[in-house]
Amino acid sequence: AAALQRLREVFDIEELPPAVLPHKKPPQFMVDLFNKVADANGITRAPGLLQADVVRSFEDRVLVDHHHFYFDISAMEKGEQMLKAEFRVFKLKRTRRPRRSDVKHFCKVEVYELLESENKPQKKHLIASRLLSLYAEGWEVFNVTQAVSKWVGNSSSNRGFWITTTHVSNNGMEHDVVTFAKSYGALQESRNALLVLFTNSNKLRSHTLVPSATTSFQNQKQALPNLMLRVFLMTLMRPRAARSPLAACHQRELYVDFHAIGWSGWIIYPSGYNAFYCRGSCIFPLGKSLNATNHAAVQSIVYTLKLSQDVSMPCCVPDELKSLNLLYFDDKQNVILKNYKDMVATRCGCH
Repeated sequence: AAALQRLREVFDIEELPPAVLPHKKPPQFMVDLFNKVADANGITRAPGLLQADVVRSFEDRVLVDHHHFYFDISAMEKGEQMLKAEFRVFKLKRTRRPRRSDVKHFCKVEVYELLESENKPQKKHLIASRLLSLYAEGWEVFNVTQAVSKWVGNSSSNRGFWITTTHVSNNGMEHDVVTFAKSYGALQESRNALLVLFTNSNKLRSHTLVPSATTSFQNQKQALPNLMLRVFLMTLMRPRAARSPLAACHQRELYVDFHAIGWSGWIIYPSGYNAFYCRGSCIFPLGKSLNATNHAAVQSIVYTLKLSQDVSMPCCVPDELKSLNLLYFDDKQNVILKNYKDMVATRCGCH
């Protein structure tokens, strides 16, 4: 129990979410985003692909009204820094074809922040406006960072968005000429409107002093040229016993299976990951493959020559770590993509 509690702390999970898989499907946008930034095991493909630590998606809670869109963002953590907010809606294709005399195939779409309840949509603030084709369909994305930032600071001001569409034709002005998908019906579920927030967590989830994958040990190695160090110290060496049969420091597999620990009901991807760990000896001479620091080289020689009884063998530890990405449902069934730093030991060395 204590071990699982510690694991929850590492993954920043206060309360385990309920199991909703496989009957509930995540938004395709979030699945595509996970695949963009991570491989099948959740390991970050390359630094800088995503500036945010956390991506939160909230689905529209208004089922029928095609004008009103509301998102419950109460799952945001205190102190979480919001970088960007996107309102994503799927525009449905207009089926009625125009008269030949009507050659204007575009409509004006306006997105408003509601200032009062949906019963008073006249009290609203214009956020974005654009022209869209009447007869095309697909996702439209609106930047709503300013409005949502206000909601994060004052949840009572969150009354949602209101969308209007207008078409100017030869027959005059038409309203509500196109609609946007809602969540009812199996077909529409994958097209439900989303509010996507890109944030940085206020919590430091790295509990280690081991440098990350971007840290280089070249500066340490160049402090004193290895060749000169080895030549100088080798002159002090005296005959020693044969080398220990212990295997040299190397990377070994350590697979974390989310099904085995009971987390597979709410973690979407990955099903598990290989954290790896480091094991083996760091006995002199330390080859290049052991990624040893100058300090470790000196320590290994002092240990081998038994120049001090208090000096132990250098330790075989990770010297390069990569981050892990999890796509999961939270306790309110919102889908979250979160990046956890320093979770996978990709290289081992003697230190």
